Formats: sequence, C-alpha cells, structure tokens
Amino acid sequence: MGLKKTIFISASVLVGAAALILLIFSTEPEASRETATKETPMLVQVTETQQGNFTPTITATGTVIPSQEIMLSPRVSGQVVDRSPNFTPGGYVEEGERLLQIDPSDYQTALTQAQSDLRQARSELQRELGLQQAAQREYDLLEDSLSPANRALVLREPQLESVRAQVEAAESNVRQAELNLERTTVRAPFSGHVLARNVNLGSLVSPGQDLGQLVGMDSYWIETTVPVSKLRWLSFDDRQGENGSPVKIQNRTAWLPDEYRSGYLYSRLGSLENETRMARVLVEVPDPLARQTKNTGKPELIIGSFLQVEMQAQTLENVVRVNRDYIRQNQTLWVKENDTLSIRDINIRFEDENYAYITEGLEGGEHVVTTNLATVRNGAPLRLAEDARMNSEAQMEQQ
Repeated sequence: MGLKKTIFISASVLVGAAALILLIFSTEPEASRETATKETPMLVQVTETQQGNFTPTITATGTVIPSQEIMLSPRVSGQVVDRSPNFTPGGYVEEGERLLQIDPSDYQTALTQAQSDLRQARSELQRELGLQQAAQREYDLLEDSLSPANRALVLREPQLESVRAQVEAAESNVRQAELNLERTTVRAPFSGHVLARNVNLGSLVSPGQDLGQLVGMDSYWIETTVPVSKLRWLSFDDRQGENGSPVKIQNRTAWLPDEYRSGYLYSRLGSLENETRMARVLVEVPDPLARQTKNTGKPELIIGSFLQVEMQAQTLENVVRVNRDYIRQNQTLWVKENDTLSIRDINIRFEDENYAYITEGLEGGEHVVTTNLATVRNGAPLRLAEDARMNSEAQMEQQ
C-alpha cells in the first residue's frame, strides 16, 4: 500500500470519528429538574396584649429646692450675748424659738426714759386740764360774749391741744422703745432647718446683716420638667384642699431600691426651660426630713440633690397597652394573625417611659410579634419559636 493511500485512509478515519463524536454530543438529551418551592415560616416570639383602664406615669428628673427659705437679719444693732445651741448648721429649730440675744441694756434704758417722758407728759396734761377748768369758770362769771377765736384763747384750748400732742408723742416713743427691746431677741419665724450661721457670741450686728440661713421643714419642692404636650394629662394643687397628681420620688444612687417618698404636683411655673423648651413644674414633698412619726425610717431629702419623679397621669379608659419596644416604624405593629404576619397601623393616645396606650388598630388578646425580622411583608408565614422548641424536644424523646 502506498504512502498516500495510507495517509488518506487515516485522515478519513479521524474525520469520521470526529463527526461521530459531534453527532453524539449534539443529540444528547438534556436533563430537566422540576422544582417546587415552599416558603419556610419564620420563627417568632409574641406577647399577648391587654385591654382595659390604665394609669400611666410620666417619668422625669428634678432638683430639690426649699419651699420656704429666709436669710435671718436683726432689726436692731448691738452685741450678741447669747445663742441657742440649736442655731448651728444642720440644727433644727421650732417656730418662735429664741436663736440669738442681742445685748438689751441700751434698749432697756431707752424704754425707761420713754416711760418717764410719758409720765411727765401725762402730768402736764392733768395740770393743763385744771387750768382750763379754772379759765372756764372765770369766763362763765364774766358773762361776756367773745368771738370763737378769742374764746378759744381765753379757755386755753391751744395749750391743751399742745399738751395732748406731747402725750401722744410720748406714748409712741414708749411703743417704739418696747419694740426695739423686743427685737433684741431674734426668734425663728417658722420651724426650720438651719443651713448656715454667720455670727457667734460677741459678734456686733446691725440691721440687714446676714445672721444665717433657715429653710422650712414642712415641705420641700422638686423642680422638674415635662413635655408641654403632656401637661393636659396632669393636675395641680388647686389651693382649696385638693392636691395635684400623685408623685413617687426615688433616688437611684443613694436610696435602697425599694425606698421612695410620696408627693404631689404643686404648680406649673410660668416659663419654659431655656434649653429643652419643656414646661417647668414643682412637686411638693411634705415632711421632707422625715421628722413625723408616720415617716419614721423613710429617707430624707437633701436640698440640691437630683431625684427621679414618677408623676401619675390621668386614667386612660378602654385602651390597649403595649411595650414601647415593640412599636415599629411609622407607628405600626407586627401582629401574628392566623399564623401569618399582619402589619397594623395604630393610633397611640399616650406614651410613657415603658408603654404605649393604643386606641385604634389593635384589640386586647391579640399577639404582637416581639422578634426583630429581617424581611417583613403582609401575609408572611409565622410559627412560634416555643412550638418549634416543644416539637424538637418531643422528637428527641421518641428517638
């Protein structure tokens, strides 16, 4: 066999083999897979809603300030010769208690002199009355008719008026001397707590001088702020025996967790807080120093301390209460309804620190989804995480 013929045959075999392989691949049947997709329910946790009447609270913080505060000042000058042992920083004094005694010697002498002048003036008055009676008898004997002006001179009426004026001036001087003597004793104008004392025995004092600082013990105020929009839910003292909204006071840093004091809303101040533009209100706390028997053992309030207050708002009727953490964007809630997700638009009537109180869009006894979901759409299938856990435990027991 020639070389050319051998090459031709070999090439023909290769071409034929390539054509056969190409035919096989081009006619190979394609495998098809029929898929059926089923959306897996999302595991969620839920909480059941409650419907009824609720009394929400407005939580804020505030600073303790005195409701009654004065700077003690003397009304007369002199040297301090005695001091009450209670008149010391931190001491307690009762209304009318003597705090300081200013040397009364000069004022006692002045009173004695004024009383002497008064006796002399009264003596002059008696003497003048006698002279007038004698002038009246002489005038009656004359049986003469004089003009009113001359008659007054004859009867010594100007002299009598002058002596009477002297008596009145002397009586006034006595009263002033008695007042000055009384003012040498500095007394507490009300029962109070002494914050400062600026004088001691031997100090020379004068009217207007700062002797010390005294605050009342009957009550303290807590100045705090609330949003203007929530003022309508609060009530204040009407000054006619009806207290304002109840308030619970706590000090998270200094008091025990279960310790608190009670107060009530006293008044609303006439201006907003400069930075936050919130309304300024006063909370009154009776017996802040716990000196009454009924408050024995309760914590004392300290002026300047920072406290938390929970103000009781008006009762909301027939509302659904939900934890604020479960409120979603645009005031919506995720509700598990027939094992599917329902996105509800709601109407919130009031919100406090922990809860939202809903009037529309939710009923009592429904189940609000508390789990944060990555994909949210109406109708998405749901199943409870608790049910899934119980099924898993049952399967493990069967195995």
